[in-house]
Amino acid sequence: MNLYIADTHFGHSNVLLHDHRPFADADTMDQCLIDFWNGRVSKDDHIYILGDFCYRSGREPEWYLKKLRGHKHFIIGNHDRHLLKNEKAMSYFETVDSLKMIKDGENEIILCHYPLAEWNGYFHGSWHIYGHIHASKNEAYEFMRTKERALNAGCMINNYTPASLNELIRNNRIFRE
Repeated sequence: MNLYIADTHFGHSNVLLHDHRPFADADTMDQCLIDFWNGRVSKDDHIYILGDFCYRSGREPEWYLKKLRGHKHFIIGNHDRHLLKNEKAMSYFETVDSLKMIKDGENEIILCHYPLAEWNGYFHGSWHIYGHIHASKNEAYEFMRTKERALNAGCMINNYTPASLNELIRNNRIFRE
């Protein structure tokens, strides 16, 4: 199964305030994210991490990665410079891209950390899964909500858990209401 998640920001205490995350502190958030991830992801699942994995953490990224199940594919985000320089952490990823096209069942999906106005296959039924804007209802959100086949994989609108394509569709619909 393919699963998707963005903007986990492991170890980042400031994201608690930015996103109004329901955790007492970054350590509690980290443990919950790990537990939710491993409660959902099997060792055979492919998980696409759409950027901003770990930021300003007191722990190295590999500390998290070795605890998380699944075949990990990484889409680079704007807060991933430290991760990209860490060879040990990078060895946990099967693929690393800025933009990636995949198939999920019969669906063609374009993955990018950033929301795109149009993407490959846009006029032919492909989907775009992105992160970056978290749960903000800003100008980018207002634009992206007009794109029927664009889905925010931000962990905060997906119950802090990796989500399937169908779950992303449902969770984005709920978030937009």
